[in-house]
Amino acid sequence: MDASTLKHAAPAATDTNVVAHIDHDGQPGPRRANLGALLKKNPSVFTLALILLVTLTVALINPAFFQLAVLFDIVRACTTLGLFALGVMIVLAAGGIDVSFAAIAALTMYSITKVVMTWFPETHIAVILLAGAVGGTALGVLNGLLVDWLKAPSLIVTIGTQYLYRGILLTFVGTVFFMNVPHAMDNFGKLALARHDTASGLHAILPATVLVLAAASVLTWWLLNKTLMGRAVYAVGGSLAIAERLGYKLRSVHLFVFGYAGFLSGLAGIVHVSSTRLANPFDLVGSELDVIAAVVLGGARITGGHGSVVGSLLGVLLVTLINNVLILAGVPSTWQKVIIGSFIVLAGAVFALQREK
Repeated sequence: MDASTLKHAAPAATDTNVVAHIDHDGQPGPRRANLGALLKKNPSVFTLALILLVTLTVALINPAFFQLAVLFDIVRACTTLGLFALGVMIVLAAGGIDVSFAAIAALTMYSITKVVMTWFPETHIAVILLAGAVGGTALGVLNGLLVDWLKAPSLIVTIGTQYLYRGILLTFVGTVFFMNVPHAMDNFGKLALARHDTASGLHAILPATVLVLAAASVLTWWLLNKTLMGRAVYAVGGSLAIAERLGYKLRSVHLFVFGYAGFLSGLAGIVHVSSTRLANPFDLVGSELDVIAAVVLGGARITGGHGSVVGSLLGVLLVTLINNVLILAGVPSTWQKVIIGSFIVLAGAVFALQREK
């Protein structure tokens, strides 16, 4: 580059800097541009903003919200939903969708509880969790095989397997509630990481079951960010044609993501029974939309290629706050779905605008 070129290039750079600090003709200034770049890179920031909005609103209306007992209850409510959300997120990141996770959890948790109660009542909780993980993984891998063999949309396949798994549960396994669960599951549900006695004499505990969610979150983050399979998941979700040219095998990705979602669903089922100390084959029905809403609010795209552990957990927290805490602010329960739906539409609009920019 000669001196004359440099002479003419310098003013252009100066002009660009000046324009970046002026907000003429509706052009974004530096703060708006930085905010847009932040949202585009980290969509979960928007989810966090919604959480703060809900939290502050509830706290202003009812200061009793800021109690350790309420926090413990929120964490407890997030555990099963969070395990589901991590599995759904990894499937969405690969460009698929899974709505059979609740049915997998129900079939796994009830079958294992019944077997343990009938034949192996002294089974250790570690063995029960392992059995839940293995059973859930097997059902999830079946989902992946069907998606790969049939070449059908994963939504259609998992709607079918959802009915299949529930039908097997109710027809062949049982419909009787287990009011008493195995001792190991009962003790695990009662195990506390922390205890707090409220002024009114109530005992609040931070359940040890949250450790399962913490471990699953770390494992999911590591798989997505530090392994070749994690790269394959995002590559297939981003562009299948490019992923295949790069050598990624769609079959392997399908088996991995659906198997992993099943693995987390099996764990979630055992955690759910341990927490509620009740094995109900009709439990978890209808939780699918809440989980998918949480993952979408966390920044994952239905079209694939995006999704994060932090974003999904924030989405779970937001949905849990709306479903469980807004009652403290005097908001009728009938408005919960309205608020969640409004947030999803708002989040979708914000994320779409940032992608266009």
